[in-house]
Amino acid sequence: MKRQAPEHTVTNYITVSSIEQYQSKIEQHGGKIMIKKTEIPNMGHFAIFTDNENNMFGLFEVKK
Repeated sequence: MKRQAPEHTVTNYITVSSIEQYQSKIEQHGGKIMIKKTEIPNMGHFAIFTDNENNMFGLFEVKK
């Protein structure tokens, strides 16, 4: 798939047991929430963050 704009970059996702647990750790270390925890129906949840160097990454929590 072609990029829709030059500023679009790859976003790597990390699977975690609890987005809330890691969200607080990310914020404590200077990271910022870009997209709050969002449901993916029948799959789980995701959230997107930037770290303290402005690198974007996502967290994924599998539906329990």
